[in-house]
Amino acid sequence: MTSVLTKPRPIRLKGRSFLALSLAPELPFEDWLAGLDDLAARSAGFFLRRPVVLDVSSLVEIKKADLRELVNELSQRNVRVMGLEGARHSLLGPDMPPAMNDGRPASDFDPAAEDEIAVAKESVEAQEAPAVETIAAAGPSIQVTGSLVVTEPVRSGQSVFFPEGDVTIVGSVASGAEIVAGGSIHVYGTLRGRALAGTTGNGTARIFCRKLEAEMMAIDGFYLTAEDMEPDLRGRAVQVWLEGHALKTGILG
Repeated sequence: MTSVLTKPRPIRLKGRSFLALSLAPELPFEDWLAGLDDLAARSAGFFLRRPVVLDVSSLVEIKKADLRELVNELSQRNVRVMGLEGARHSLLGPDMPPAMNDGRPASDFDPAAEDEIAVAKESVEAQEAPAVETIAAAGPSIQVTGSLVVTEPVRSGQSVFFPEGDVTIVGSVASGAEIVAGGSIHVYGTLRGRALAGTTGNGTARIFCRKLEAEMMAIDGFYLTAEDMEPDLRGRAVQVWLEGHALKTGILG
C-alpha cells in the first residue's frame, strides 16, 4: 500500500487597505469630547458604523492611562477605535488599539461596481471641532477629466470623493449623502446632504448650490451645520467660502 502525502497549500498573505475616519483629539479631552458630542448631535449618523483611527501625534504629554480613558469614552459613544496613528511606543500595549502608520488619502475607484465604486478618506481639521476623515462611495455615472462630474442625483447613503479637484453634481444631493472634494463643489440642484470642499488644504475652494438645504458644509476643515446657517439662506442659490477661520455665505444673484 502506497501512502501519498499531499503538500498543504501555503498560507497566502495579502496587503489590503481599509479606510476609516480619523480623529485628532486635543487637550483637555473634556472640551474635545464636548465638541465631538456637538458635532454628532448636529449631524446625526456621522460616526455610525464607521471605523476610527485616532491621530495622537500632537499629544506629546499624554499618558497611557489618559489615552485608555479617552478610548473608553469614545467606545461609550459608539465610536469604534481600530488603531492609533503617531503613537509613542509607551502608549501601546495589548490593552490598547494597535499602532497604524502612513495613513494617506486614496482616490482609486472600481468602475465595475454597481453602487459603491470609490472608497477613500478626507481630512477635516476644524479649530473648534475634532478632525474628521470620511469613507466615500460614488454612484455609477462618473466622468473623471481633471475634475469630476456626476450626471445623476446622489442618493441618501452615497458619497462622492474626489481629492484631485472640483466636483460638479448635475442633479441634487439627497439628505444623508456626502460630497467630498479637494477643490470646489458645484451642485446644480438641491444640496440636502453634506458638502466638504478643499479637503486637501485648499482654503480658496468654494461651495455653490442652486438650492440650499444642506445638513453640513465645510471648507478646509471649518464647517457649518444646518443649525448654524442663516434661515434666509434656506431654499436659495448660495455660495460659501472661507475667510480666516470662518465660513462666509452669500446669495447668488
